[in-house]
Amino acid sequence: MTVDAPPGWRLHTHETLASTQDEAIAAARAGDPGRLAVLAARQTAGRGRGGRAWVAPEGNLNLSVLLRPASPVPAPGRWALMAGLALHDALSRHTSGLTLKWPNDVLLHGAKLAGILIDTEVVAGAVAWIVIGMGANLRAAPHLPDREVAHLPPPAPPAQQVAAAVLRELEALFDASDAALRDAWLDRAHKLGTTMEVELPHRRVTGAFAGLTDTGELLLAGYETPISSGEVVTTAKQGLLF
Repeated sequence: MTVDAPPGWRLHTHETLASTQDEAIAAARAGDPGRLAVLAARQTAGRGRGGRAWVAPEGNLNLSVLLRPASPVPAPGRWALMAGLALHDALSRHTSGLTLKWPNDVLLHGAKLAGILIDTEVVAGAVAWIVIGMGANLRAAPHLPDREVAHLPPPAPPAQQVAAAVLRELEALFDASDAALRDAWLDRAHKLGTTMEVELPHRRVTGAFAGLTDTGELLLAGYETPISSGEVVTTAKQGLLF
């Protein structure tokens, strides 16, 4: 199946790559102007957040997008919110029951359906490029010992169709304000007041979900500092391990 990318985008498809993320980063470092999307049917060395391996059975989405931001110093959290919204809304055409989990996951009925990985390069204090990797379990979910996972109900949509939908969603979000992105993300996330435990670099903290800052930092009631980097590992309300 061939699906055209939206105007202004280039969608490069591959049968097999080591990593779509590494392919897009290599293109960035070689001077690619951006608005490049790299899609692979299979990855042999896919990677996720925190150095984890990303396992993707054939038929799932393996997509990385290269952008060169117009603003030299965009808020890093903005890109995570934008990517989460684009991936959530593209997948919502094929199922209900989706929610966003901070900072970078899409859940289906509480189980992980998709994830996001963001790499950037800063040169002389300015962001030179951003590569957003997105993986989604369209057809099958790998077994993971530390979390519940899910895939879309059949029939699974073709990965190229989902990739083109993600690019259209991203295009529609580029000019949104930080506050508009935050509010749209919150509309698709777990409810305010949900008790959650967050893994920080050197400790875990627990508190009630109190929203996000305009730049995508996590707010926990009872924890005075906005959290810019971490991982939500449990929610007491749902009793799920993410």
